[in-house]
Amino acid sequence: MKFYIKIDTNTACQAIVKEQFEARGIDFELLNSSEVTIKKQIANEQLAALESDLSQYGIELISNPKNQLIQKIKDTIVTLVHEPDMPLTTISVYLSDKLNLSYGYISNLFSEYTFSSIENYFIIQKIERAKKLIIEEDLTLTEISYKLNYSSVAHLSGQFKKTTGLTPSMFKRIIEKRRESAEIS
Repeated sequence: MKFYIKIDTNTACQAIVKEQFEARGIDFELLNSSEVTIKKQIANEQLAALESDLSQYGIELISNPKNQLIQKIKDTIVTLVHEPDMPLTTISVYLSDKLNLSYGYISNLFSEYTFSSIENYFIIQKIERAKKLIIEEDLTLTEISYKLNYSSVAHLSGQFKKTTGLTPSMFKRIIEKRRESAEIS
């Protein structure tokens, strides 16, 4: 018997983090999907063991302040893209407001450490969300483009093709064919 598993990686990672911190008796607070506050000082050995255990799951503790800010920028973008109704604002204004930093600083830091622009990361996240909406929800491309604040279906389709190599319609047909062949098997 064959099964496919739908994984909410965010929820899974939070569960793993919680499990690992609790197993070590560390008093902590999970603030959001990737931010943890340790309430009491812990020994370096305990921290090293925690880092080792988490690394088995591909989870890394980030202590460098600049790397923490990069992660916070990524998390903020992902949160924006997954809001049920994305606010009508530019990514620069949104990030500046949420992080209380100038966009120039945020943008330069992000590019310096990731070798990519914030705008490119934002587009990739929007296309990932569009793919998820195509796969999981019965929405038209017009509804998806509206949900993701694209000016038109053509704009969404252009970015989709540039990012994935496929048009959204081609992607949808491939998914439908895979579902049909899975049902036959």
